[in-house]
Amino acid sequence: MSVDIDPNDPNFRETQWIASEDVNVEHLLDIFTTIDPNSDSVWDACAHFIQHLIWQKNRLVILQPKIEGLPDDHRFKPDCLFELSRLLFLVGSFVECKRLLTLTLKLWREREDDYAVARVLEQLSDTHRPMGLFKEGIQQAKEALEIYERLDETTKQAGCLISFALLLLDDKQLDAAEEAASRAIGLLSEEDEPFQVCESHLVLGKIYQTKGDAKEAIHHFEAALGIASSFNWHDRLFWSHLSLGWLFCEEGRFDDAHAHVEHAKSHTIDNTYNLTLAMELQAVVWYRERRLEEARSEALRAADVYEKLGAAEAMEACRELAQRIQGELDNPVASAQSALNCELL
Repeated sequence: MSVDIDPNDPNFRETQWIASEDVNVEHLLDIFTTIDPNSDSVWDACAHFIQHLIWQKNRLVILQPKIEGLPDDHRFKPDCLFELSRLLFLVGSFVECKRLLTLTLKLWREREDDYAVARVLEQLSDTHRPMGLFKEGIQQAKEALEIYERLDETTKQAGCLISFALLLLDDKQLDAAEEAASRAIGLLSEEDEPFQVCESHLVLGKIYQTKGDAKEAIHHFEAALGIASSFNWHDRLFWSHLSLGWLFCEEGRFDDAHAHVEHAKSHTIDNTYNLTLAMELQAVVWYRERRLEEARSEALRAADVYEKLGAAEAMEACRELAQRIQGELDNPVASAQSALNCELL
């Protein structure tokens, strides 16, 4: 368990054992950190355990209070905090994730570890996306990218460019987003860094979809899906199917959209935020099909979960959709006009 987890590594699948033994491992770590709280090896094991959960089983851990209670000068406190923040991000706890990342950034800046600072800034930029804080995220991604360039970390530059491109896309800077994503894929080798190449295809697909080029978007989404399927990366499989689901919904291909929604749900693996994204898409597909009662109910369910997760922008979008549907249910004339508009899209 003490090895770093790398999805590009051929042995990555061998780490899946943690999904069935995670409770026992966490119990042992809880005991060891109580018996010998000053042991570096125990806290190093904690950081790697959380890293395993990030890749294989996203869930909260009981170790958080102990990790936060470590002295600020403890060797492994920032490592454990960083991995814990990544896990919180994946389960959709964005406000709590940001709080821990802010503390982690302070600790790494004090230790003058530029590489670690860049990693935290990159994660902060990712965390600000679902919170709707695009300007803040763009600034942090820029700072992280500058550090990676100075350190000549090519693979990390590519990963940061992917985050940067997504933020630019959300901020409606489409040409800049396309340039950043293209730069990322140009720095990578599919043979050596398939995970990052998969990410780049997903981002380019989103950009072309936003630009209205469905053919090019499908090409990139299917390329990402093919790579993710080869390695059984559940999170990337989720995003590939979700992206194709949105595109086919926009194209009026509702049967295809439904199929991809179901595939996306099958790869959420206890990730509440991802499941809620699939619920939101399901509501939109039903709305476009004029299954109004089902669409309204699903939109409200998604809005409630988004609110708990702190994803304010997504929550408002779902509530607005539910209100629009309610208005159509109350006004048959408006509903008929909306049905016509959907047919024309």
